[in-house]
Amino acid sequence: MSSLVPEQLVVAQKAALEATFGFLTKVFEGSQKVTELNLQAVESAIADNHDVIAKAFTAKDAQELYALQTRQVQTAADKAQSYWRHVYEIISAIRAEFAEDAEAQLKAYQHNSQAFFDDFSKGAPAGYETAVATWKSFVKTANEASSATYEAAKKATQQVVAVAESNVSAASSASTRRTRQAVVVVDAVEKQ
Repeated sequence: MSSLVPEQLVVAQKAALEATFGFLTKVFEGSQKVTELNLQAVESAIADNHDVIAKAFTAKDAQELYALQTRQVQTAADKAQSYWRHVYEIISAIRAEFAEDAEAQLKAYQHNSQAFFDDFSKGAPAGYETAVATWKSFVKTANEASSATYEAAKKATQQVVAVAESNVSAASSASTRRTRQAVVVVDAVEKQ
C-alpha cells in the first residue's frame, strides 16, 4: 500500500472540514441578511404607523378615516409581498450556493476515491489484481450511481422550486388584485 494513503485521508478530512465551515458561513450570512431585512421592515412599519396615526387625527369624518385605513391595507399588502420576495431571494441564493458546493464536493469525492484506489492498486501485492479490479469497478459504478442520483435530485429540486415560485407569484398577484379592487371601491365612494 502506498505511503500517500494516510496523507490523502488527512487532505480529505481537511477538505470536509473546510466544506463544513463554508456551509456554516453561508448559513450565517443568509441569517444576517434576513435579520437586516427584518430590521428594515420593522423600521418601515413604525414610520408607516406614525404617518397613519398622524393622518387619522386629522381626518374630517369616518369616511376619510375608512379610506385611510383601506389605503394602508394596500400599502401593507404590497410591503408584505416585497418582504417575502426578498426573503425568497435570500433563501434562493443560499440554496444555489449550497447546490454548487455540493456538486463540487461530490466531484472532489469521486476524484479522490478514484485516486485512492489507483494508488492502492499500485501498491497491491501480486495476485490481488482481480480483487483490485473488482474494487475499481465498484468505485466506478458507485460514482456513476451517485452522479445519477445527484442529477435526479437536482432536477426534482428545480421542479419543486419552480412550482413554489409559481404558487407564490399567483397567490401574491391575487392578494394584490383583491386589495386594489377594495381601494378602487373606496376611492369611488370618496368621490361621491
